[in-house]
Amino acid sequence: MKEVKGGICAVKGVKAWGIKEGKMGLAIMLAKGPAAGVFTLNKVKAAPVLVSQDHLKKKGKEFNGLIVNSGNANAFTHEQGIKDAITMANLLAKKLNVDPHTIGVSSTGVIGRPMNMPWYKDHFEEVFAKVTSKTEGSEMANKAIMTTDLVQKSFAVEIEGGIRIGGICKGSGMIEPNMGTMLAFVFTDAKIGQAQLQKCLKKAADKSFNMIVVDGDTSTNDNLFIIATGEAGKPDLKKFQEGLDTVCMELAKKVARDGEGATKLIEATVNGAKSIEDARLAAKAIIRSPLFKSAVYGTDPNWGRAVCAVGYSGSEIDPRKVTLAFSDGKSNVKLVDAGVPKSDEKTLAKAKKIMGSDPLYVTVDLKLGKSTATAWGCDLTHKYVDINASYTT
Repeated sequence: MKEVKGGICAVKGVKAWGIKEGKMGLAIMLAKGPAAGVFTLNKVKAAPVLVSQDHLKKKGKEFNGLIVNSGNANAFTHEQGIKDAITMANLLAKKLNVDPHTIGVSSTGVIGRPMNMPWYKDHFEEVFAKVTSKTEGSEMANKAIMTTDLVQKSFAVEIEGGIRIGGICKGSGMIEPNMGTMLAFVFTDAKIGQAQLQKCLKKAADKSFNMIVVDGDTSTNDNLFIIATGEAGKPDLKKFQEGLDTVCMELAKKVARDGEGATKLIEATVNGAKSIEDARLAAKAIIRSPLFKSAVYGTDPNWGRAVCAVGYSGSEIDPRKVTLAFSDGKSNVKLVDAGVPKSDEKTLAKAKKIMGSDPLYVTVDLKLGKSTATAWGCDLTHKYVDINASYTT
């Protein structure tokens, strides 16, 4: 497996383009083939989530593309929101002369506001006319879906047999995907059926997007799509899963690193758990904890906040067996050794220095089993409050 350039347009059979004007954006991504999706478990689901779920159920064996808007979440908009999401799908379907149910719809922005449909309709032709398989198409689509993101998020790989998998995503705040606002669009030129594609996507999501936290809020709009064009032939399923996992994990880490106001990425790995579920609970608790995230921002070696988070995570734990260490990737410091704290001045000084690194690696060993999991998050800063204290004003 090797990384390749081009984002989603590195994949055979994919074309894209987008436009961004202020907070408003519109992106079109064209690809024909089986489609799968993973969506938010928030009970307040945005209209495009409901519409896309319905479309996948009816026509998932062959999709023709995706249409995505930024500037409005089209969430908590009830019947009118559903009509607007359907209108978005119809815009693209009419242009392609295809069934509207073969179009996926996605939105991001402020909740509870009516869609500015005239703006999207007025800019549709401009975007559609420029769709391209060149790298620029992926970049422009990526830019169009951004909200408070500071950087574009794109990653693509080529696996055995010349098969490619590429994705773009957006997300900076309201992030704790539970399938944050987190939208991801992945494409592959592997020839693979819809049922298998869905199975592979769910596995990848559980290792990646479901293991990131910025602020602990699960969005109304979270979605992860994949469309397989089939133009590069049948893949080795094991290699395909590894490639898809890699693309999704790299995109997920980019979301965590670009968390609103963040200055550093936190990677928390929990080893020795009794089950994979316990390992995931404990790892996510660490990077979700506002107290620990604040300590990381201030390089305060208050390691007890990490242990505390593991303790309330729901994971089985024996405090007398826990080991905790911090690392900057080169040097590390053990702060708890088999339940014994290491809080002397020299150890804490080393921990403080390491906590200034980006990324910061946190490793916990529960010594109760063989399961392991990794989660990604970011520090919690004054800037996060500034951004969200005036998000709509």
